[in-house]
Parts: sequence; C-alpha cells; structure tokens
Amino acid sequence: MQRSTLTLGTLLLALVAVFVTAPQGAWAQDEGDAAEAPAAAAVEPAPVEGAATAPVERTSYLGWAYKSLGLGYSIVFLALSFTLVSLLVMNLIKATRASIAPPDLVEAFEAHLNAKQFSEAYELANADDSFLGKVLAAGLGRLSNGGDYPRAIEAMQEVGEEENMKLDHRLSYMALIGTIAPMIGLLGTVQGMIASFDVIATSPTTPKPSELAEGIATALFTTLVGLVIAIPAIAAYNILRNRVAELVLQAGIVSEGLMSRFEKSR
Repeated sequence: MQRSTLTLGTLLLALVAVFVTAPQGAWAQDEGDAAEAPAAAAVEPAPVEGAATAPVERTSYLGWAYKSLGLGYSIVFLALSFTLVSLLVMNLIKATRASIAPPDLVEAFEAHLNAKQFSEAYELANADDSFLGKVLAAGLGRLSNGGDYPRAIEAMQEVGEEENMKLDHRLSYMALIGTIAPMIGLLGTVQGMIASFDVIATSPTTPKPSELAEGIATALFTTLVGLVIAIPAIAAYNILRNRVAELVLQAGIVSEGLMSRFEKSR
C-alpha cells in the first residue's frame, strides 16, 4: 500500500513537472523567435553610397532650346520669323478696301464724270496709288488717246491683271516661308537622329541617356520651330489670298460700272 502510494505520488509529481515546464519552453521559444526578428531586420544591406545619381540641373527652356537648335538653325528660324511678320503686316495693309477700292475715290471719280470733267477724273485716278485708281486711269487714258470702249476695257483688264499679279507675288512669299520652314525642321530632325546614332555606334559601352538626348532634342526642336512658323504662315496666306481676290473682284465690278457710261455714249 505504501509502495503504490509512493508510485502514484511520483506520477503526479511527474505530470505537474511536465505541465509546469512545457509552457516555459514554448514561451522561451517564442521569445527567441521575437528576438531573432529584429536581428534579421538589422542584417539588411545598407544602401551603397553613390548608387543613386544626383539630378541633373536643367537650364531655362529658352536656353535648352537654343542649345538644341544651335547657332545656325537659330539664325535661320529667326530670319524666317522676322520676314514672315514683315510680309504679314505689309499684306494686311494692302489687303484692305482703302488700298484696293477706296470709297472716296469712287465718289469723287463719279462726281467728275457726272460733271463731264474727264480730264479731272483722269488726273484724280492717275494720282491715286490704289488698285482701282490705276485701273480707271488706264481706261480713261485709252479713251483720251482715241480708243473705243472695248479697247479701254482691254487696257483696264491688262492693268488689273498686272496689279493682281503684284499682290499675288507679295502673298506668295508667305506661302514660300510656310513651305521652307518645315523642310528646314525636317533637315534638323535627320541631323539630330544621325548624331544620336553616331553616339551609339562609337560608344564602347552602353551610352548614357543624356548623350543620346542631345541629338534627339535637336531633332525635335527643329521640327517644332519649323511647324510653329509654317502653320501661321500658310493659314495667313490662304486667308489673305481669299480676301484680296474678293476685293479685286469688287474693284473690277466698280470700275466697269463707272466706265459703262462711255459704252452708251459711243
């Protein structure tokens, strides 16, 4: 009985020891894992100094554009721009009713014709530098030299075609700039791409993007500036050409109306 009691007590003590010691071991393992986590995190490799390149300082946009275009393209595009502005102002002045068919000239010329003052009407038209003044002076001049009405109309048409050709020639220079500017831009595009491919071909290692960007910037900026000049040039040319054609047609109708009285008198 005593032996069995001792045996039972021994078993109870062993069970208590197992239950008491088992949580302590698990907790110790968990604490060990938690202690190892910061250690593992601390082992992460430190960033290498100099691995991240410093950002490149960018100049102003105009400075970047000038550097990309170069001196040659900058001078060419500036010359085309100033020429276009001059032609635009000149054609705007010429493409007006006061320059082609002034209302004051029509009224004064008609008043002289109604008063039978043909010489004064001729001097008035001859002194006027407008399109209509030159046409009327040509018609009256032919009549005063003994010509008939059809000959006077023929002289007026010849002078009208000549003056219209002058207006078209002045306008055509704007169209010429609108054609040349993008072609110069295309030339710069080809030149810039050749420069970039030359960097790739002659570099013993992989070239830097900044080295390739120089040629690409030249290609893009020359194309951009060429289009910026060409688009308003072509638009202004077409608008002014239509305006001039309309005014010339009106001047022709007015001149024939003023000279029609000589057809009835002969």
